[in-house]
Amino acid sequence: MKIELKEITVKELVEGYKDNFEDGVVGYGGKLDIRPPYQREFIYKDKQRDAVIDTIRKDYPLNVMYWAVRGDGNFEVIDGQQRTISICQYVSGKFAFNNLHFYNLQPDQKEQILNYKLMIYFCEGTDSEKLEWFKTINIAGEKLTDQELRNAVYHGQWVSDAKRYFSRRNCVAYNIGSDYLNGSAIRQEYLETAIDWISEGKIENYMATHQHDPNASALWLYFQSVITWVTTTFTKKRKFMKGVEWGLLYNKYKDQIFDTAAIENETAKLIADDDVTKKSGIYPYILTRDERHLSIRAFTDSMKQKVYERQGGKCAMCGKQFDISEMEADHITPWHQGGKTTEENCQMLSKECNRRKAGK
Repeated sequence: MKIELKEITVKELVEGYKDNFEDGVVGYGGKLDIRPPYQREFIYKDKQRDAVIDTIRKDYPLNVMYWAVRGDGNFEVIDGQQRTISICQYVSGKFAFNNLHFYNLQPDQKEQILNYKLMIYFCEGTDSEKLEWFKTINIAGEKLTDQELRNAVYHGQWVSDAKRYFSRRNCVAYNIGSDYLNGSAIRQEYLETAIDWISEGKIENYMATHQHDPNASALWLYFQSVITWVTTTFTKKRKFMKGVEWGLLYNKYKDQIFDTAAIENETAKLIADDDVTKKSGIYPYILTRDERHLSIRAFTDSMKQKVYERQGGKCAMCGKQFDISEMEADHITPWHQGGKTTEENCQMLSKECNRRKAGK
């Protein structure tokens, strides 16, 4: 490993700056890859971005950055991507600082910024060494997500193409799936969800298998199929549809024919049912009939105590005496048969009897 500290001016950094899909994000006369495969998308908020420009305007030192030296003599950013893009975007006129764009500044103010010196460590080593440096020096920064680290390990054409669909602001996956997925596209959470669905939880295995594929079109087609199935099966869009494991439901039920009108009718009834405390669980419940998805409202401790006293401490099924800690509350009329979670519909059973009843 070889590391050398050098000074680079802002003027040198921003020369040849480009940020587009065809060329990627480059600077330093086209020699610097600002967003290599293992780097995250630009995530700085306005306040963070402005702080970088304010530091430069005041001629205060920015934290040192790290570039890796490639075998062809070009470079890639290991640490400092967010600061680098902030600088390049400002000088290229993409945003204003203190209500002034770079092109609005006086000549001496422009010169001060362009002549500002950045401290860069130039690092030479193997790909694995570069990745280890990247992990180490980012410990103190904004923590990488699991998927960002996976992108680093399995980088290649497949990851680059997958990010085109899933990892940019207002990407196509966001445009069709934002009503159904949680998280942020630029933090790789859309990509992670799609791979998790198609692989049924075996994300690393899937990425390892497809790392050297020429494109990620299979993943994109799968994701489109999931969203199309959701929108045609559950026809009314609701806010609590976000975060449901739609892909896993699609994998299991995509070939079944459903009465969408009946589904909508049942969905509306379940939404209105106060005993259903987890509304997002309505969708997997309708398909699986597993009441655990709904988190049916539990009997309160007060209800349990009153019913226990009313029963004289005896199990309503076997008639034996038990301490309340040895008993469980049970719906006399089951919830799925219209029974509500009320004191009148509650009975206290021994744990063994309750298990026996549930197994019938």
